[in-house]
Amino acid sequence: MLRRDFLKLTAALSAAGALPLWSQRALAQTRPMLPIPDLLTPDARGTITLRMQTGTSQWRGNAVPSWGYNGNLLGPALQLERGKRTTITLHNQLPEATTLHWHGLLIPGEVDGGPHALLAPGEQRSVSITPDQPAATCWFHPHTHGRSGYQVAQGLAGLVLVQDIEAEQLLLPKQWGIDDLPLVFQDKQLTTDGKRIDYQLDVMRAAVGWFGDMMLTNGVEYPQQAVPRGWLRLRLLNGCNARSLQLTTSDRRPLYVIASDGGLLAEPVRLETLSLLPGERFEVLVDTHDGKSFDLTTLPVKQMGMTLAPFDQPLPLLRIQPLQVQASGTLPDALVALPPVPSSEGITNRWLQLSMDPQLDRLGMQQLMDRYGMKAMAGMDRDQHAGMKMPEDAHQKTSGHQGMDHHQHGGAPQPASAAWDFHQGNKINGQPFNMNKPMFDVKRGALEKWTISGEGDAMLHPFHIHGTQFRILSENGKPPAAHRQGWKDTVNVEGWRSEVLVRFDHLAAADHAYMAHCHLLEHEDTGMMLGFTVS
Repeated sequence: MLRRDFLKLTAALSAAGALPLWSQRALAQTRPMLPIPDLLTPDARGTITLRMQTGTSQWRGNAVPSWGYNGNLLGPALQLERGKRTTITLHNQLPEATTLHWHGLLIPGEVDGGPHALLAPGEQRSVSITPDQPAATCWFHPHTHGRSGYQVAQGLAGLVLVQDIEAEQLLLPKQWGIDDLPLVFQDKQLTTDGKRIDYQLDVMRAAVGWFGDMMLTNGVEYPQQAVPRGWLRLRLLNGCNARSLQLTTSDRRPLYVIASDGGLLAEPVRLETLSLLPGERFEVLVDTHDGKSFDLTTLPVKQMGMTLAPFDQPLPLLRIQPLQVQASGTLPDALVALPPVPSSEGITNRWLQLSMDPQLDRLGMQQLMDRYGMKAMAGMDRDQHAGMKMPEDAHQKTSGHQGMDHHQHGGAPQPASAAWDFHQGNKINGQPFNMNKPMFDVKRGALEKWTISGEGDAMLHPFHIHGTQFRILSENGKPPAAHRQGWKDTVNVEGWRSEVLVRFDHLAAADHAYMAHCHLLEHEDTGMMLGFTVS
């Protein structure tokens, strides 16, 4: 964009008269403006400072306590350059310990920010990161064992933009907050009096996750944004604890997916609806040349426990109003060259069986129905949740399993004892997360095939693996959709098996192990996570 065009657009964005048929008064009475997070770059010394702090957010007429990075809620976006070292100083000004995980960055375990990297209240720590990966939209968030869901629900999340020369040479929209919009989606539930976030981790939430009746885009309900006319870039992050999103436009104009978790695709993929799992990121381009306003919308939710008002109807997330000023970005026919998916012949295979304790399943479903009725079951048969037995063929031992035999780890969970605790009710290979005992070791640079199975479990599991960007071989028994064939760090597991090819290029010792876990945060916090080392 030329400087004179940028100045024109800046003036237009601040003038109510630039919005056809809208007056300044109408703007104030209808939709709030979309907040744009600050874009932080390293200073002359190559450093950035992040403070985890308490604050206050205004929702539905109330001042509500919230948490953020360098502010009241959410956080800035950090811009890092490939191959350039950046030191980030973390200050924990919260009333409890926390961690900061760099979700999607390929960095050693000692700086990954998993549950071992606790930062006590009042403590500060510096971590140095040198990203060596293609340009991508990643993010950061807490990863405190047993408290990740609570801390993210308070508002802790921020974006990381990795830049590289190849992506910069493309003529994509690049004007931050103008034709390149970051959109962080989170749902919230407030107490009856509306004065605080009502987060509870109980049996019901351990089973289906925590979800709310208020959807926020960059921290506000259904905002609006004036944009130049042309190609608009949206960087999408599902920062919800448990809720998946089905994104579309109100007038059905197409979404052109250009990037997934780990970076640009080989070429744009045209979609009318884009599924966005918790923790996932996609970048899309939308054509606004016609000058007509439209909404970015999420369709009715189909997840068990979440088919309730207001999410049983299409819900607008953002009103987009094109201006007269023209944008300069384009939609290229080709993006970047992706390496072919390597062969999985002769490599180590690992099986990760996801399961829920039958008692958690039974009690969680019962509480769900007692509270919301059968509608919350999303049409599922209650009998499907009486137990979590695996299909017989799931017990076949795979090659190179290194002791992780299904007979040892993946069978139906044992009956609960009198001292049963739902905080250990979700498992991988029959075991809840053990902070002090990594489940296995991977050799650095070795290609492996991991099969993540949700057989016998009707729940959605967005499965995330630290320290890698992988390629999906199959999702729930089917080839990955075209827009999911690039670099990914989260795979959809829902009732069947998903297969990914992983490689780890950095070390992770036992005291800073990498994590692999369900990114439905209440499942993660109640055991559906494992640690592994890379040596």
